[in-house]
Amino acid sequence: MNLYASLALFSLLLLPGKEEPNKLTAKEKKEGWQLLFDGSTTKGWHLFQKPGVMKPQWKVEDGTLMLSERGGGDIVTDESWDNFEFSVDWKISEKGNSGIFFLVSEDSTYDAVWKTGPEMQILDDEGHPDGKTMSHRAGANYDLEESKHPLDKKPGEWNTAVLKVNNGHVTYTLNGHLTAEYTIGSPEWEAQYQKSKFKTLPQYGRIKKGHIALQDHGDKVWFRNVKIRKL
Repeated sequence: MNLYASLALFSLLLLPGKEEPNKLTAKEKKEGWQLLFDGSTTKGWHLFQKPGVMKPQWKVEDGTLMLSERGGGDIVTDESWDNFEFSVDWKISEKGNSGIFFLVSEDSTYDAVWKTGPEMQILDDEGHPDGKTMSHRAGANYDLEESKHPLDKKPGEWNTAVLKVNNGHVTYTLNGHLTAEYTIGSPEWEAQYQKSKFKTLPQYGRIKKGHIALQDHGDKVWFRNVKIRKL
C-alpha cells in the first residue's frame, strides 16, 4: 500500500461512524461497555461445556470471529450475566443460518444451549428454508414470535444486533429497528412458549443468570464488535 492509500485509509477510519472495529470509544467506556472479542483471539469464549475454543472451525480472521464450517460447536462466554445490554455486528453467508442465545446454563442437565437460552435468530431470510417460517426469520424471538421488522441487508453485509435483558424484560434490535419485545413469564410469553418447540423444556428462558452463546448451525457466519454492559 503506497503512502497516499495509507493516508486515505487513516482518514476514513477517523470519519464519524467509521471507528476501528473491536475497539471501545471513550463514550462507550464511560457508559460501562466491555469488549467480549478483542479482534485477535478467542479469549473470553469456550465451547459449550468444554474448556477453550479448540475446534479449528472457529477462526479469528481479518478482525472477525467466524465459523468456517460445521463441526465447531456452539461457543459461550466465560462470564454469565443477568441484566445486560449486548451488541454485536454479524454477517451470514448465502443460505446461512445461525443465532445468538442468552441466559444459557452449562449445568450438565442440559446438553445444548437452546434447551435453556432464548434465541435471536440470524438468517438469510430469502435463501434459507427457515425463512418460510415467520418466527424463524432474522431478528425474531426464535419459534415464539416473528420479527417486527424485515431484514434489510443481504447475505455478506454487516448487521448490528442489540439484545437487552432487564429483570425478564427483553428487547431485540436489528439495524436500528425493534424486532422483538417481550417479558419472560408474562401471560403472552407463556402462551407463545406453550405453542413452541420448547414447551417440553421446563427451564427454557427461566435461567436468571447465564452465558451468551454463538451458534454453529453449519453455515459460515462472522462476528465483530462484540460488547456488553451490565444494567
